[in-house]
Amino acid sequence: MALAKQQPYLVEGFGVRRGHAARAKDVILVAVGIAALVLASKIRVLTWPVPVTMQTFAVLVIGAAYGLRLSLMTILGYLALGAAGWAVFAGDSAGLAYMAGPTAGYLAGFVAAMALMAALARRGWDRSVLRMGAAMALGNAVIYGFGLAWMSWLFAGDKGLGWVLQMGMINFLPGDALKLALAAMVMPLAWKIARR
Repeated sequence: MALAKQQPYLVEGFGVRRGHAARAKDVILVAVGIAALVLASKIRVLTWPVPVTMQTFAVLVIGAAYGLRLSLMTILGYLALGAAGWAVFAGDSAGLAYMAGPTAGYLAGFVAAMALMAALARRGWDRSVLRMGAAMALGNAVIYGFGLAWMSWLFAGDKGLGWVLQMGMINFLPGDALKLALAAMVMPLAWKIARR
């Protein structure tokens, strides 16, 4: 079976590719990506049964738009700020102790999901509404896979698997559906604008 033709990432369509200017562009993109992750983590949409942040939306869209190298630099920079004690996450807590708590699996899932989104975008999945929606669903599944595995290790013995599923995933599914629909519209639209 032949490999699908590799497509450029969204950010590759903007400007220089070599030398100091390209490195400066990369630094700017990573800084903007980190700022977007912080802002998205702080945006709370009041939904039932829990408030939803835009954090996973930003993680998955940056993974698709930036590609593997830049998105991993972005998420690792974001996590490094959190580890250093900066309040970059959804709540006011930060630091290594916080990162090793219940959210640790989700944070690891962000890294893996960004890599997946970059791979799917390289195959052109970010250019159509249906494929971008499918990519978002897969990216969310990766995040939940890591997150629920860690929460199960921490809590399933005491609270049960049902509690882990409810608190670690089910409460967030309505918000995830909204974010999936938004990303499925935004990325193909961004490609249409980039082609002009």
